[in-house]
Amino acid sequence: MKPRLRLWLGADWFGPLAIILAASIGITIFDPSFLSPFNLQILMLATAVNVVVAMSQMIIIAVGQMNLAIGAIGGLAAISFAGLMQVWSFPPALAAAAALAIGVTAGLLNGALIASTGISAFIITLASLSVFKGADLGITRAQPFYNIPAEVKALGDTTILGPIPWLALPAALVVAGMWRLLNRQKVGRYILAVGGNASAAELSGVSISRTILWAHGISGFLAALAGVMLVARLQLGQPSIGDDWLILSFAAPVIGGAALSGGHVSVFGTLFGVVIVAVITQALVIFRIDPFFVQVVLGLLILAAVGLNRMREVRFAGA
Repeated sequence: MKPRLRLWLGADWFGPLAIILAASIGITIFDPSFLSPFNLQILMLATAVNVVVAMSQMIIIAVGQMNLAIGAIGGLAAISFAGLMQVWSFPPALAAAAALAIGVTAGLLNGALIASTGISAFIITLASLSVFKGADLGITRAQPFYNIPAEVKALGDTTILGPIPWLALPAALVVAGMWRLLNRQKVGRYILAVGGNASAAELSGVSISRTILWAHGISGFLAALAGVMLVARLQLGQPSIGDDWLILSFAAPVIGGAALSGGHVSVFGTLFGVVIVAVITQALVIFRIDPFFVQVVLGLLILAAVGLNRMREVRFAGA
């Protein structure tokens, strides 16, 4: 077997990509409309937002933690973006910048609390989830912001070329940026080092607290970006934005080969994990199956992916 082919077969992303190709072929045989331009546009719209959500969790998994507040941060950024445009007449670019700043600030706050107190990220982000969600509902009184400018709406429902939507552009930039961060930048290597073995990383001169701040700041930025993108896609600032992100944010990285203990993630594996979820969702719609079963499938996929990862760890440990 050629070295390059062997390398591809052993990559984290190869399995999810094979599943996508097999599932797409199988669905198309039963319903050729699956690969129609309209359906491809729907798939890419769903993938565009969800891949940013997944990357937001992936960077926290890389450092060996979890962020339960991703949806709450994204939701707070989303209603801030919409509210600043509707109530205060902010230009869309300025409102988006403010929303992203809110996301970074929320992420840094989580990171600072985790790094300074030593309390589990699970507890800190669970508490901040409640705080951010409460702020979301307090600001909106649980009522959406409807007056979204036409240029923002256009980003959510127009295409660049053929079926490729504009929202795919920021998603592609995020994927490219995350790959470069984790594979070519010092900060990314520090994040993986701390996730793999924090004690060894500290002995090597890596600042654990600063690395945790970086990871949570990036996570907050990406969660806020996903919230802004979803406002453009939905064409309103809905207080419930982010409420259903949590399971997907864990499912995609895990399906893509991420180790929940930290130190190992796959950017392209996570991307393909998101696509798998989108394909399954669309297949359920095409075959007129209750879409609520997506949650069941996601749970089973997480269990299967974790089991496969565990088997691989045991095999490598015994090698």
